[in-house]
Amino acid sequence: MKNILKICAITAAACLLLAACANQTPTDGGDTGINAPIAGDGSAPAADTSGGALAQDGAQSPDAQQPAGTWQTISADAAYQMMSESSDYTLLDVRTQSEYDSGHIEGAALMPYDEIANRAQAELPDKSAVIIVYCRSGSRSSTAAATLAGMGYTNVYDMGGITSWTYGTVTGSN
Repeated sequence: MKNILKICAITAAACLLLAACANQTPTDGGDTGINAPIAGDGSAPAADTSGGALAQDGAQSPDAQQPAGTWQTISADAAYQMMSESSDYTLLDVRTQSEYDSGHIEGAALMPYDEIANRAQAELPDKSAVIIVYCRSGSRSSTAAATLAGMGYTNVYDMGGITSWTYGTVTGSN
């Protein structure tokens, strides 16, 4: 009987998690938001379910807003291209201070993922601004993207992990 109750509890928890994820689906064609491929990085093309315009590489153009409550997962290459073509973005490193100090993408602001709900409103007042988030491997950036989207930010891009970033990093704090 104990095993049946455990299985029921685990199943119920899984259903709640799936329901929560369904409400936080990125606009990349239905992936869960962790390192989902997009067109332009040699993988399957991304579906544009947000209604926004797609850039040539398949990434949504920065000036096309996504619906509130959604975000888009992009590759490091697509993020680099966006950053190369415009300076109108905020790059957020959502790791810890020590991880940031040991190496981060130049120009990135540090806002640990577990502080976003308390800090974003004051530090990121423009909810339509382009925000690119990254962490070490993609899990925390997905959480950060979901948090920002849930707060009404409409141009959120989850780059995943810095481990896929091949364009160099800098050390030290900002």
